[in-house]
Amino acid sequence: MPAYFCLFTCLLFIFRGIPPYIFNYLLFSPIIQGPETFAPSHSSTSPNFPVIALKLPVSNPLSVLPSSFCPFRCLCLSQSLWVLQNIGPRAWAASCALVKSWADAFGGDLYSIVTKYSGSPLLQKKYKDVEPTLKIKEVDGLELVKKFSEQMESMLRRKVEAVERLVEAAEDADLNHEYNSSLEFDYYNSLLINEKDENDNYVELGDEFILEPNEHFNNLLVNTTYSDIQLPTNVYNKDPDILNGVYMSEALNPIFVDNFERDPTLTWQYFGSSTGFFRLYPGIKWLPDENGVISFDCRNRGWYIQAATSPKDIVIIVDVSGSMKGLRMTIAKHTIITILDTLGENDFVNIIAYNDYVHFIEPCFKGILVQADRDNREHFKQLVDELQAKGVGTVNKALTESFKILREFRDAGQGGLCNQAIMLITDGAVEDYEAVFEKYNWPDRKVRVFTYLIGREVTFAPNVKWIACNNKGYYTQISTLADVQENVMEYLHVLSRPMVINHDHDIIWTEAYMDSALFASQAQSLLLMTTVAMPVFSKKNETRSHGILLGVVGSDVPLRELLKLAPRYKVRLRACNLLFYTVKSPLILLWT
Repeated sequence: MPAYFCLFTCLLFIFRGIPPYIFNYLLFSPIIQGPETFAPSHSSTSPNFPVIALKLPVSNPLSVLPSSFCPFRCLCLSQSLWVLQNIGPRAWAASCALVKSWADAFGGDLYSIVTKYSGSPLLQKKYKDVEPTLKIKEVDGLELVKKFSEQMESMLRRKVEAVERLVEAAEDADLNHEYNSSLEFDYYNSLLINEKDENDNYVELGDEFILEPNEHFNNLLVNTTYSDIQLPTNVYNKDPDILNGVYMSEALNPIFVDNFERDPTLTWQYFGSSTGFFRLYPGIKWLPDENGVISFDCRNRGWYIQAATSPKDIVIIVDVSGSMKGLRMTIAKHTIITILDTLGENDFVNIIAYNDYVHFIEPCFKGILVQADRDNREHFKQLVDELQAKGVGTVNKALTESFKILREFRDAGQGGLCNQAIMLITDGAVEDYEAVFEKYNWPDRKVRVFTYLIGREVTFAPNVKWIACNNKGYYTQISTLADVQENVMEYLHVLSRPMVINHDHDIIWTEAYMDSALFASQAQSLLLMTTVAMPVFSKKNETRSHGILLGVVGSDVPLRELLKLAPRYKVRLRACNLLFYTVKSPLILLWT
């Protein structure tokens, strides 16, 4: 049983004592070639002698080398063992027989070694013992896939039902809760739990919180009887809105536990509030980053944004005139980046900068919208960082260009096919821009205009506010970097308002993703997963017409749980599992 190797170290191990010059990267081929005449290399001592090249199937090069091998010169060429011999054609047959004997010897030795240490005879014996009871069973591939589909559908339905119970509980809790601006309430803050002061007393909001390793949650320290609250560093943990929201959402604790008891395959369940707090079950200890900051904000997560809003087409217009230099430009850049972070795979975007003239910050995207996927968002962020302020700002041309792009995409049936908006970021507007809105947006007002006034100056505030209010948008002023996050998030509430008023509880499934943010906080291992989520609305009669979004509930579904239902051994070793997503649930195809 000949074997062909290129493992130099293996050969050295087997043939210890053979001169090293023989083993210069040996590669064996199943062909024996006839004599060829070479022009030898510059290292040859005989510049014109004929040589014989043997390309051998060397199943065993030289297990016992005869002394007659000494006249041979060995030379390694790619993927072959070339043995060069200083002999004429008459000796060719004898040389072939000699080298072939080496190959046969090596093949025999190798076969003996493999047979001895692989245990193949034992495997053959065991197979022969049970062979009479074995039989080949034909499998109906269509029926097999149908069975997998039914099992996956049942599993995914249980996840949706768990989320629906959370939505119902959250909306009922809000309906029965009366807002109290002076509410005092202690809760488990995931950053402060189990923390003590210098007097060995638990710090405020950091009472004892029992944590135990749990195999289902990848042996992380969790509390499966209670949830706790995470807040970003820029959100005050005693704010009245936070306290009222946390108090109201305490009603979710028994639902979390009940869901987990009904379906033990459930993993993380959570409620992300529109005010910024994040209730997570099971409860964990949240760790800040190396700078002592918790930057995780549930409102920036893809599952929150997709559930809270419909797909949208966005054109961001940024003022880069000379008046925007310094801190204003820094705030404007941070505002753009924050807006980009609120976009997902279902959204489309472009960015226009204007001063004396209008230019797309990415010339390749001129006149179009591009999908707001991760790559495009990161590319835009790099370009935004390079913006410089100079010249005089003329916003009319930028607005005109933006309305044209959005109208072209809307008429062509492209983009998100739902919401369209313009985000205007400026430190003032002094032009006569009303004519632009009359021509491109009034009276239907199909495009909402959101305005962000940068800086502390209020001289132009009425003009900038007028633009937003007359185009179904929202106006806000951003004076510092700390104001950016909260002010940017307001546009999501406006875009979600029609859905909230109609109480459209759409179920969304995110694309598959690696949640590295939660992994860094020890709340999630770095696994490929999808999330099922639903929005939570206020059902109070006095606020129903305002369309108040309370937040989003969700649950993670690791893809490995889905693939367990279609094991490889049932769909062939070479089967490929393809995962697609529809509006209601993931669609899994098994491609064999």
